Amino acid sequence: MITDFLDLGLSNEILNAVAELGFEKPTPVQGTIIPQLLAENDDIVCLAQTGTGKTAAFGLPILEYLDQENKETQVLVLSPTRELCRQITQDLQNYAKYLKRIHIVSLYGGAAITGQMKSLKDGAQIIVATPGRLLDIIKRKAADISNINTLVLDEADEMLDMGFKDELDAILESAPEDRRTLLFSATLPKEVEAIARNYMKDPKIVTVGTRNAGAENVEHYYYMVKEEDRYAALKRIADYNPDIYGIIFCRTREETQKIATALQKDGYDADALHGDLSQAQRDNVMSRLKRRALHLLVATDVAARGIDVSGLTHVINYNLPQEIELYTHRSGRTGRADRKGISIAIINQREKGKIKRIEQVIKKEFTRLPIPTAREICEKQLLHLINGINAAEVSTDIDEFLPLINEQWDSIPKEELVKKMLSYEFNRFFDYYRKAKDINIQEKPKKDTDSRKKGERKERKLSRSEKDSKNFVLEECEKGFKWVKINLGYKHNISPRTIVDIARECGANKSDVGRIEITNDCLYVAIKKDLAKKIASQIDGGTLRKYKLTAEVLK
Repeated sequence: MITDFLDLGLSNEILNAVAELGFEKPTPVQGTIIPQLLAENDDIVCLAQTGTGKTAAFGLPILEYLDQENKETQVLVLSPTRELCRQITQDLQNYAKYLKRIHIVSLYGGAAITGQMKSLKDGAQIIVATPGRLLDIIKRKAADISNINTLVLDEADEMLDMGFKDELDAILESAPEDRRTLLFSATLPKEVEAIARNYMKDPKIVTVGTRNAGAENVEHYYYMVKEEDRYAALKRIADYNPDIYGIIFCRTREETQKIATALQKDGYDADALHGDLSQAQRDNVMSRLKRRALHLLVATDVAARGIDVSGLTHVINYNLPQEIELYTHRSGRTGRADRKGISIAIINQREKGKIKRIEQVIKKEFTRLPIPTAREICEKQLLHLINGINAAEVSTDIDEFLPLINEQWDSIPKEELVKKMLSYEFNRFFDYYRKAKDINIQEKPKKDTDSRKKGERKERKLSRSEKDSKNFVLEECEKGFKWVKINLGYKHNISPRTIVDIARECGANKSDVGRIEITNDCLYVAIKKDLAKKIASQIDGGTLRKYKLTAEVLK
């Protein structure tokens, strides 16, 4: 696999365009596919997750070989949704910035067909289309694909899931037999295999990553609550993550709108995306999401297909999908471009088995987390505000107003002023969480089915009274880890979640943190050997709430 764009064999015009877009190194799918498309003429089936850079993988070689003098349609790209169709078109136009005679047209439903037909009259070397709209325009004899040399099926599994099989068959049968066909899909169900078998010539199968596996940069968590507490859990998760920028998936249009409306009433920058919206409404929602005027998008699986938004921090499964493969598509919306992402599932007790089945498919384990407490949420929000204030640049424009400000606030003691400001900013949180109940539910303990005598256990959870510094015996640390001792314990209202958050703020990943043992006076956290000293030194001397922290690596 080639790891530098300069080594791919692309022209200077295309290299200059991708450099301006901030492309530094090709993604694995780009480094694998681009050289093959430039050097060979084989049909290719590429299995890769959403968000891995597939558009550039097929788009750059297509532009490289396009005959700029010929106005006939040479390339057809089919995609499942209008959003993805428009995104691919925009990407190709960006890549072709310095290719002067390239005309790319997108055809999709929800927009005036007459305008799209008119745009084809001047010639379109590349057509990017959804199957239904393209077939409609072909029947009106406004589009001609009889001379294309390349056909791209992007997210083929999604197109078939959406019921486009008949349209695909009709389009593929009308395309020339000597064309080259490139099929991109996250999964390879039987229907996609049938497309490859019937309409492709001895295609090469290229798998980037593991089939159906989850993205490497995504961590998977679940929260277990009673059914009636599902929305309350969602609110707490959102409140505990002040910088959240994500998608909340629901199963139905009605539930999607209901949750989005509830979030809006509760003061969140949220909106819904579902099939009942007009194209103008969808465009408005997507525009606000992309410029981060929306922090939470509540969507159905169908409506979210084709969404390509960079920088999403979270995917929240308000309900788990009916089909396990859909979970892969959902979670793949985050953790892109080497960034970390978090996929969360809110479940009830009956859905625990489904988590196990998803783990088998994505080949990753979920971590169960407790729903954040009211105190933890308020602390997180306060620290977020304080950090924001500390990081703010002071504008000199405010100087002329300082006399007025001082006149108003001079008589107020500093501590009271701070309280007033925080109360003004946080009354919504304080009012809501003042009497908030604990909505966590406990899993039923598993029965001991092995041959040990009754009462024996490999490990026994110690009660808080047992876990004090006098009678607590620290077990040997797990292999590859070292114990880090920190001077806070149960009496300081410390929870495992707090420790994990501290470790992550110091640069640790979930996999870098092992067992956590908390006593009344202190705690021990297992950190990977090569990170233990670094993490301990960053914690040591810091503060948490009003407590000064000490941390040391135990031998």
